[in-house]
Amino acid sequence: MTDDELQQWIEKVSLEHFGVPFRHRAFFNARLRSTGGRYALRSHDIEINPHQLRIHGEEAVEGIIKHELCHYHLHIAGRGYRHRDADFKRLLAKVGGSRYCQALPDKAKRTLPFKYKLTCSACGMEYKRKRRMDASRYRCGRCAGKLRLEELRPEASGS
Repeated sequence: MTDDELQQWIEKVSLEHFGVPFRHRAFFNARLRSTGGRYALRSHDIEINPHQLRIHGEEAVEGIIKHELCHYHLHIAGRGYRHRDADFKRLLAKVGGSRYCQALPDKAKRTLPFKYKLTCSACGMEYKRKRRMDASRYRCGRCAGKLRLEELRPEASGS
């Protein structure tokens, strides 16, 4: 689906379910990762995550479109457009929009294993770290003792 087709789809949903035309831009934004769509307050544009369409289909994206149009129409009208506002919750329920988008499958976890360990010289408390840090600038949180930085071996660096 192209951005022009998405624009027409959103204009159609706006007229059918809200009775008011959508007069701004709508487009796909592949950089969106943790959200299905986004309404921009300043420009009034709506961005949709194309991965939602590819993975979950048109029905899921229509729920996302209705959700973003609720933000749009309420903001334009000067009413409560935030998720916590009663106006938003009522309008979302009325038009049948989705409150949350479906989760996308996770790609490879980007978490790094622990590479360093800070050890208190007084009480032996250990703090694992992923990044190197200057131990002389910090003290133990338990006893205020001096910390010693050790580099962990790769096989002993599990989470």
